[in-house]
Amino acid sequence: MIIWDLLGNYVITASVAAWLLTQIMKFFVAWFVDGKPDPHRLFGDGGMPSAHSATVVCLTVMIGYGCGVGSPIFALAFLFAIIVMHDATGVRRETGKQATLLIEVIGTLNGIISEKDAIVRRQKLKTMVGHTPMQVFFGALFGAVVAVAYILIFRLEYGAYL
Repeated sequence: MIIWDLLGNYVITASVAAWLLTQIMKFFVAWFVDGKPDPHRLFGDGGMPSAHSATVVCLTVMIGYGCGVGSPIFALAFLFAIIVMHDATGVRRETGKQATLLIEVIGTLNGIISEKDAIVRRQKLKTMVGHTPMQVFFGALFGAVVAVAYILIFRLEYGAYL
């Protein structure tokens, strides 16, 4: 029963729980900041806190606790987490900034070019795809908290996957 093996895998279930809880938290943070609920925040990228960071840090902590921090699989998870979090504040954040600029340029061009001659149209570009360093930090912190809570709630033993 592969499904039961997956559901019994604490690393997977804790990491998915971290992602899900972070997305729910992101929805409420955006609601508080914007003053109105936005259901897209439940599954969308970007925003406070970073669900990507929460997920990979939870994964890394769970692997470190279950396999030991000296294991090759922990090294893989740790480096994977660093790359994901760096990418969230680097390439993905810059992509969002470029999308914002393109939307402004397209808006300006559409205002200059007459309607019948306009070849540039507004595209629905995602501007919220990356994270600020603070969003990544709080996502990582929340991911670690979820992992520790999971370990305590399910009374997992250190080195259980060795």
